[in-house]
Amino acid sequence: MGARIVLFGATGYTGARTAEAMVGRGLRPVLAGRDPERLAALAQRMGGLDTAVAQVTDKASVAALVGRGDVLVSTVGPFTALGAPAVQAAAEVGAVYLDSTGEPPFIREVYERWGPVAERSGAALLPAFGNDYVPGTLAGALALRAAGEGADRVDVGYFITGLGKGQPFSRGTLRSLAGTATQQLYAWRDGALRTEPAGARMRTFDVAGRPRPGVTIGACEQFALPRIAPGLRTVDVYLGWFGRASAAVHAGARVAPLLSRVPSRGMATVADVLTRRVPTDPAGAALAGARSHFVAEVFDVTGTLLARTRLTSPEPYAITADLLAWGAWRAAEHGVRGGGALDAVAAFGLDELVAGAAEARIVEEER
Repeated sequence: MGARIVLFGATGYTGARTAEAMVGRGLRPVLAGRDPERLAALAQRMGGLDTAVAQVTDKASVAALVGRGDVLVSTVGPFTALGAPAVQAAAEVGAVYLDSTGEPPFIREVYERWGPVAERSGAALLPAFGNDYVPGTLAGALALRAAGEGADRVDVGYFITGLGKGQPFSRGTLRSLAGTATQQLYAWRDGALRTEPAGARMRTFDVAGRPRPGVTIGACEQFALPRIAPGLRTVDVYLGWFGRASAAVHAGARVAPLLSRVPSRGMATVADVLTRRVPTDPAGAALAGARSHFVAEVFDVTGTLLARTRLTSPEPYAITADLLAWGAWRAAEHGVRGGGALDAVAAFGLDELVAGAAEARIVEEER
């Protein structure tokens, strides 16, 4: 029998979609959150799942949900404000932890602060196990394998096409983006992790037949890809969701160091105000025909392109739910490789991740 799976934050938009994906795989997760009535309603809709009440800010109540070897999946965000108790609990009890964060400061905290704790306890921490940032890590790993020796730089790009009318992002996603835009993030430069603001660099990628701009952001790839290819001197991840506004985001990088001095609680309040009128859930019509695109390009020290990998998938929330469901199943039934803070390739192996991503409909793009 596999390990126990607990889904924390189950009644939110991403959490409910993840619950559906888990049940679709035949899993019976324990649905956890702070509202017993909403949990009961969701559990009944999912076929009578077990539920557990836990407070997002109370590490002890989260720790009571899982034991050594259990799988804790967290969709509670914004993670920089609310995510610490869950990852801390998993790290200390020796559980496997996956989450849906896309917030670079939280990812860095998982790797640098909680990763060493997890190594000592035997826990495995897999942050950002969704659209942010499994597909780019996978594309980068595949491109590095194709490139062979001589890889010096990897550029990864994230893009969306085919959005329909309406708001394509949840309120939680926009709150996270608003908070991240003013924070000091990071990049892999000159063979080491360097602190820098979001949008410090900008470039275009050929996506769906035309050039599309993207701006740099901190992600998992800066931790994952140098593990795969220790000789890498540069890893840049570009977010291409802003379209023509990318130039403004890039220009804003000049003032981000000043804004980063504002206390995080103050920036969270600003993000709340900016997104207050945004619907909680994204519009279905906006996502119905959307496609996600992930490009990874590997260059040698002279700037010559050695390899390029293109992946495509459905819209971001669908693949996040499917990836979390697959990752939880795989970890519960077969375990993970190693302990500490891990990326998807390190945890499961490249070939297994290719198969799991295909189940989430992340496949190489036909050209």
